[in-house]
Amino acid sequence: MWDNMKEFIIILGELRFIIPFLRYKWPDPDSSVSLAHTFQASTDKFGDRPCVYFEDETWSYSQINKAANSFARYLTKNGIKHGDRVVLFMENRPYYVISLLALNKLGAIGVLINTSLTGDPLIHCINSSNSTKCIVGAERAKPLEDVLDQINITEKDDLLWVEDTQEYVLPEWATDLKNSLDFSDDDNLEETNLVTSKDIACYIFTSGTTGVPKAAVCPNRKLIAAAVNITQAGYRINHEDCMYNCLPLYHSTGLMLGLCGAVHVGAASFIKRKFSASSFWKDSHKYNTTAFVYIGELCRYLGNQEPSEAELNNPIKSMVGNGLRPDVWDSFKDRFDVDRIIEIYGASEGNALFMNLFNKNKTIGMTSADVALLEYDVAEDKILKNEDGFYKKITNHEPGLLVIEIGPNAVFNGYTDKEASEKKILRDVFKDGDAWFNTGDLIKTVDVGFAFGKEHYQFVDRVGDTFRWRAENVSTNEVGEILNGYADVNMSNVYGVQVPGCEGRAGMAAFSLEDAQNFNWNAFSDHVETNLAKYARPVFIRIIEEMDTTGTFKLKKNDLREEGFDLNKVNDVVYCLKPSSSTYEVLDQEWLDKINSQEAGY
Repeated sequence: MWDNMKEFIIILGELRFIIPFLRYKWPDPDSSVSLAHTFQASTDKFGDRPCVYFEDETWSYSQINKAANSFARYLTKNGIKHGDRVVLFMENRPYYVISLLALNKLGAIGVLINTSLTGDPLIHCINSSNSTKCIVGAERAKPLEDVLDQINITEKDDLLWVEDTQEYVLPEWATDLKNSLDFSDDDNLEETNLVTSKDIACYIFTSGTTGVPKAAVCPNRKLIAAAVNITQAGYRINHEDCMYNCLPLYHSTGLMLGLCGAVHVGAASFIKRKFSASSFWKDSHKYNTTAFVYIGELCRYLGNQEPSEAELNNPIKSMVGNGLRPDVWDSFKDRFDVDRIIEIYGASEGNALFMNLFNKNKTIGMTSADVALLEYDVAEDKILKNEDGFYKKITNHEPGLLVIEIGPNAVFNGYTDKEASEKKILRDVFKDGDAWFNTGDLIKTVDVGFAFGKEHYQFVDRVGDTFRWRAENVSTNEVGEILNGYADVNMSNVYGVQVPGCEGRAGMAAFSLEDAQNFNWNAFSDHVETNLAKYARPVFIRIIEEMDTTGTFKLKKNDLREEGFDLNKVNDVVYCLKPSSSTYEVLDQEWLDKINSQEAGY
């Protein structure tokens, strides 16, 4: 009784944070709301305060704002105008922030490219965006150079190279951006006054259930809505805080939950090119990072580190992110003494945000949107319907397919590809004419005790032809097409398999070979490395005698997923890609034992 009363009193104190989240309305489409407006407002208030820490650099809000103004003025003098698309292909660093902000000040669209992409996926993302210019960091110039003859941005003046470390030299095909800027021309731009909430801020590429990466449309209002909710109800930070952000800014988690959130309240951001578990706590102390934007994979890495002095009395008090596994949650929170772990759930193309507002353990929390869980047959990969033709709702705590009703305050912006957008919409779900966003995820409700009658949810798994690995969505069809492009592979069946102690699922492919004895594994490995991003490369390959298909000739995956790479269940030869290798080799019992004991390093 007393425990329930204490919990009730605590929750009453939380109301000032929770009610605004539940009542929040997205900005009016024609209002002057954008990342640029938010940044200028924070600059007016906190101009001399740190905005970005990076390696040995410290940039104040004023310095970032002035550099972005100079860059924006250069772009507008060189033909970039409201609504134009510009590729941004660069690792996390201050000039990424400056570039994105400069584009937003003009109402131009930043086409945010995954820095791990090479070859055909990189070509597709650039060409499908219809961009007029490309901003490329010196550190990513080589993969861009490899595809220059196949992309639709060809002029030297349109390929803007941004210097990095001294090891990189300006290529002859690009223009040196920083040497082209007039840093004295740094006043705020009149063009920014014309930028509105409904204007598209950026394209964020995401792998859907089929095909190549798709560009999710992210208007300003979505960036700002996320930033407002995350900072007020999630982190609960202000201008005196500093956020640890080592997630890629080309993805929604690092961008919306991280950078945009910090900018909204005038907080500082410590950004890194890549995550480092060994230096994490030292960095946290050095920059007094009170907040942390995470994905579950990072938390697992930190939890696997040997205890150190640096982790003691660390400054992190709140963290917001997604994908923290229930079995990691308690140990992480207890070991590192973090007060608030605010797990969220959403998608770059999605129309709602779930948030663990009550700071309950092992839940993605609740949402203000209208949602439903549909009965889903995993084996048949289909949604179940009633006799009346409408879909069946889950009525207990069993997992169901999450769908979110599309409406004025749950807008589905979709992709640039209209056909792909339509495929994500379920129509006539519970009544004629309704429309719901199909998340493609299995979710279940969980009992977290007193929570004002709001359902709380927990992520279960992906469905269909997509799995998640290294915090990236991987399309099995896309990977299969690449593997099938190798001369000696006729038809590959790609699926995700669980690896002990790892977030998501690792890629695995099964295919048959006419001449297995003479198959060139070195050449095949080169093909995989050249054409697939690291996260999309199958970790395991199973050589099977014959491909099994359904009556409609769809590749069967359920048995393959179940058997995985377990040599006790699989009679076929299995090959694996070890973490430090780029060449496939036979999986033996010794390496399997390391995988099962979580010592393999995946």
